[in-house]
Parts: sequence; C-alpha cells; structure tokens
Amino acid sequence: MVRALWSGATGMIAQQNNVDTIANNIANVNTIGYKTEVNEFKSLLYQNLQTRTTSANGEEKPVGAQVGLGVRNAAITSQFKQGSFLASENDAALAINGEGFFAVRGEDQQIYYTRNGNFNWALGPNNTLALTNSDGLLVLNTNGQPITVPNNNEYYTSQIEVDNDGQLWYPDADNNLQQIAGMQVGTWQFQNPAGLLKKGDSLFAVTDASGAAINEATAPNIQRSEIRQGYIENSNVQVADEMVNLIIAQRAYEMNSKVIQASDTMMQQANELRR
Repeated sequence: MVRALWSGATGMIAQQNNVDTIANNIANVNTIGYKTEVNEFKSLLYQNLQTRTTSANGEEKPVGAQVGLGVRNAAITSQFKQGSFLASENDAALAINGEGFFAVRGEDQQIYYTRNGNFNWALGPNNTLALTNSDGLLVLNTNGQPITVPNNNEYYTSQIEVDNDGQLWYPDADNNLQQIAGMQVGTWQFQNPAGLLKKGDSLFAVTDASGAAINEATAPNIQRSEIRQGYIENSNVQVADEMVNLIIAQRAYEMNSKVIQASDTMMQQANELRR
C-alpha cells in the first residue's frame, strides 16, 4: 500500500513540473529566440519481490518479480529546432538561418550566446556606436570583440548593411558598398546545444555538457550559418502541440491522484478488518 502511495505522489510531482514547463513554453510563444523546453522522466529504483528461482517441483522460474517505486524528472531540455522568421522594420535586426548562435558580452564580462537577433545601435565605448541587444549587451564579432563603428557624421546606422556572412558594409560617396574592416557578426556552434545552461532573456552559457563554443569563421569542415538582415527569429513553440501536451499532463496528474485515493481506500478497508 505504501509503495502505491509513494508512486502516486512521485507521479503527481513529476506531472506538476511537466505542467509548469508547458506553461512556460506557452508564456514564451512570442519571445524572440525562445526554444521549446521538454520534460524528460526516468523511473526510480525497483524493488525485488521475487528473484529468479525454481518451484517446489523443480521447475525453473526464469522471470523474477520487481515493482517500481515511482518516477522523477530527469531533465528539462531545450529543443533547438529553428523558429519561423518574422520581418522587422528594425534595420539592425538579424536572424540566423542555421545552427549558429550570436555572442554577447554580459555585465559580468562573461560571454553568453543567443538566437535573439533583435539588435540595436547604441552609444558604445570610446565614442563609438556599438551593436547591442535589447538589454544593452554588446554583440561580438568573429574575433570576440564588440561590433562598433565611429560615432561621427560619416556613419548613419540606417545605411549599414549586413550580408549573409555577417560582414558589415557601408556606402561610400559614390553610393558603392564598402566593407567595414574587421566588423563581421560572429556566429558560434556547439556539439551539444542541449547542454547549454539557460540564463534567462534567451541567453545561454557554456557548460562541460555543451562543449566549447566553435567559431564558425575559423573552424574547418563546418556548415556555416547564414544571417538575414531585417528579420528576427520567432520562438519555435507550437501552441497546438503544447495544448495537447497540457491535456496529457493533466490527465496523468488526475490518474496519479486516483492511485493515491485507491490506495487510501484499500488501507482504510484493511484497518476496518481488525474491528
């Protein structure tokens, strides 16, 4: 009876976490660069009720008897399937077509990675204009340095163009595009993106599980991502799928609660037998 109570309780806890994850996905359906999160479960230890043995007549019983002790959450992983592109009136907006990530420098001077390319030009260090995300964090180029242009009358940010390789261009006096030397938007890949540590604000940090960041500009034999100016990548949350998953999680929660009710009823009946 106690095993049934414990198994039902662990099932309710696990499904509550599952509902929380689904709710977070739905809440971020319009968050730029957000990636769907999925709950993964694993069974707890099994208890042996009967091992492999022989019957009184000497017949073999090759299959033992084991009963499980419930379930728990194993992990919550992000699904890095690409989201749909949305056109933006922001000239600094960039979207990645591929498996790459943008890099930004956090307030703690650590480097974080994101798929949110809703960037802006802002006043940067040393009297420059710097490419930043919506929180003012500096976007990095292929060398890991901030992307900046001089803050003078020679540059108008609305005229800066970014090609598919992330190179920045600016028209000269004859309106011919010229490269801005050293200013190429950096993109990085990971051997295991699911191992990245979620930091909030669509930012991810490197972990041992994700592996080191791979610079697409310098790494050989890697399929480089393409950058699309004037677009942003929407979240990859599929509302219909999340609603179905929510219904399944609710039904599983209800079934586990009925397991506890049934176990409680059986224990009550067993106690009444002594009267």
